[in-house]
Amino acid sequence: MLRAGLSLRLAHALGLALGLALLAAGPGCVVPPQPRPTARKVAPPPKDYGRELPAGAHALRKITDPADLPDLTGALKDRAAFRAGVASSLRYLKKASSKRFFPMSGISHGQVLASLETLGALLDSEKSDEDVLAALRSTFDVYTTVGFDDRGGVLFTGYYTPIFKASLTRTDRFQHPIHRLPSWHVKDPITGETKGRRQKDGSIDPTYPARGELVASGALDGLELAWFEHAWEPYVLGVQGSGILDLEDGSRLEVGYAGTNGRPYASVGAELIRRGILKKEELSLCRLIEYFEAHPEQLAPLTATNERYVFFQEARGGPWGCLNEPVQSLVSIATDKAIFPRGAPCLLVADLPAGPGGQQASWRGLVLDHDAGGAIRAPGRCDVYMGVGEEAGLRAGRTFSEGRLYYLVLRDGAWGAGSLPASAPREE
Repeated sequence: MLRAGLSLRLAHALGLALGLALLAAGPGCVVPPQPRPTARKVAPPPKDYGRELPAGAHALRKITDPADLPDLTGALKDRAAFRAGVASSLRYLKKASSKRFFPMSGISHGQVLASLETLGALLDSEKSDEDVLAALRSTFDVYTTVGFDDRGGVLFTGYYTPIFKASLTRTDRFQHPIHRLPSWHVKDPITGETKGRRQKDGSIDPTYPARGELVASGALDGLELAWFEHAWEPYVLGVQGSGILDLEDGSRLEVGYAGTNGRPYASVGAELIRRGILKKEELSLCRLIEYFEAHPEQLAPLTATNERYVFFQEARGGPWGCLNEPVQSLVSIATDKAIFPRGAPCLLVADLPAGPGGQQASWRGLVLDHDAGGAIRAPGRCDVYMGVGEEAGLRAGRTFSEGRLYYLVLRDGAWGAGSLPASAPREE
């Protein structure tokens, strides 16, 4: 699955209008009646899921009408997994460096921290799942994302952690590398944002070559972390952001994101559609792999349309999200961290694949905002982490649906963070 999700902002082509031939009528001739023009169906404009917020606008809007509140029934899918996700969010929020990213869209650091502590206490209690959800209904405010359409619409895609065979040395079989972060790479120590390249005189050049130029320049020679059998595998790994490598000696190596060249991300899947090579409805990770295996000569020119290049590092104990905390299947989501509060609890409502076969099913579940992605920008986009391995990849590759995303924030004046009332309020 291509982590940026596969941006498919394509319009249907409009047909050209055909003029009606005018019949000349001589003297005494009867002009035959002309057919009344019928209204043509005009294709609706494409949905711009990447529409950015207006200057100064918030990505979240508090729901004040009870009729607009989402249904939480059945939203606590896997209590243990969600509790582990809350613990990850709390570890991040308790780091002093996390405060620099708040307030975000009107939500303060203290609000998210109190929400997570209270949620953790609820999950650790002996209360049933239904009682936990009842407590959320009565003590948490709900904020909806404004979405791409200012009405809450969000496009959900999926990502996963692939497992690939690899070698730590170049061999006749393994010829295609991923690279470590260069020593001259400069990034923000807290955000990880690429600042440029350090020059020999100590100055920083803010420009960075695009993918094709960077790889062809030889500047990355000697920085190879691992080698792969198929040229498309390093590319998929870069889009997903992490992976597990099955090495020739039978051991495994986890690798994760270390940084990028700071260039913009572009979807190769969208480029294949733009060129008419694939249809939108055909697009999936499996279909992309099939195409590149059948046309290996097309991989380099097509991937060059995506200027971003990802560097890797060993990353044991993961997979890791951008908060430097582990991500978990159907618990962790990736959003635009420039507009959404990090680590916050959320409710996701969308159609997601029920299995690797791709059947879509309505899904409503509590999740946590743990990660970011190269193509996950603006309030109308969200990536759902699907897990590790081939089956997770099949689900991720078939995740493409419009739904809603809500943020849950402990209500001002509600019972204190980390504590519970004798009996959590429950709706009848």
